[in-house]
Amino acid sequence: MKIIDKYLTKQFLQTIAFGLLGFTIIFIVIDAMENLDDFIDQDVPALKILHYYIVFSPEIIRLMTPVSVLFAALFTSGKAANSSELTAIKASGVSLFRFMLPFLITTFIVSLFSIYFSGFVVPLANKTKLNIEQEFLKKNLNFSGSNIFFQDSKQRIVSISFFDNNSNRANRVSIQDFNSSDLKQMKSRIDAVSLSYDSLKNIWIANNGIKRDFFGRKQKAEYFTILELNNLHFSPADLLQKQTRPSEMNLTELGELVISQKRAGYDPTSTLIEYHSRIAFAMTSVIVVLFGLPISANKRKGGVASQVGLNILVTFLYLVFMKVSQAFGKNGSLNPIITAWFANFVFMIAAAINLWRARQ
Repeated sequence: MKIIDKYLTKQFLQTIAFGLLGFTIIFIVIDAMENLDDFIDQDVPALKILHYYIVFSPEIIRLMTPVSVLFAALFTSGKAANSSELTAIKASGVSLFRFMLPFLITTFIVSLFSIYFSGFVVPLANKTKLNIEQEFLKKNLNFSGSNIFFQDSKQRIVSISFFDNNSNRANRVSIQDFNSSDLKQMKSRIDAVSLSYDSLKNIWIANNGIKRDFFGRKQKAEYFTILELNNLHFSPADLLQKQTRPSEMNLTELGELVISQKRAGYDPTSTLIEYHSRIAFAMTSVIVVLFGLPISANKRKGGVASQVGLNILVTFLYLVFMKVSQAFGKNGSLNPIITAWFANFVFMIAAAINLWRARQ
């Protein structure tokens, strides 16, 4: 690494840190002003409010990383251009590509870190944030362990009134099996007061219920005190996962959810889009730097401020474009992977054209 590379990288990283800190503080102040009435009404302790915004910060950092990286790249290169440092660098025989190299390498490393950060750190923080909202602000209470309804397989539907994760016990349970050749025809149904999980046998045990078998218009009913169910495909951990928002799941959990949804016959498109979008969004920083840096590397009227404003506008247009493509993907119009990466592909092409024009 040459001296100029170290100089540019240091300036770049310092400005990224400054941008993230500034954007995070602005977001927290705005959110605190909006929620101030709720905090006062619910008499939330000051330390708990501080804890709330600490765990809220990772989500803000995840969203603002591409903007901060672009801001840092434009500010650093724009400053070098306006102070004639870039002119001296070009005069020494350094091409535009070589000038951009330390920015791109640093941005790529930041993006790799962002994949881990948004894939594992942010979901954990979001889970803690949701718990605080439920306990102190009385928000999002509909995501507690009640009224769970899902497909265990293509022919089986399970409904649970309440699941106690401390005892691994499901209460007021109904399990309905349908004919594989005619899914409108119910084959059997089990209604039980509770289901308890036997961790040694890895099976569910139904307690105090009735099992009905249907044969056309006839049925056979059998009451039971204990009934072992060894054909169920879900575990207590799966029930906990079904109560969890995708925003609270890490990449590993999202991957497991996709497998579970496919096995149960659900359409996993929305989950797949969420999974691939986290990776695609983390790589946004590379795209926006490729797009904006060639513009900033040339002196233009208006100085650094106008360049930064123009390119941040482009970044937000990118984010809007990404959300629109996700909407089409969730409707089934696009493949989940294409949906997640579509905005990146389009803006990568635009960045390549912009870079080619900057060489002229």
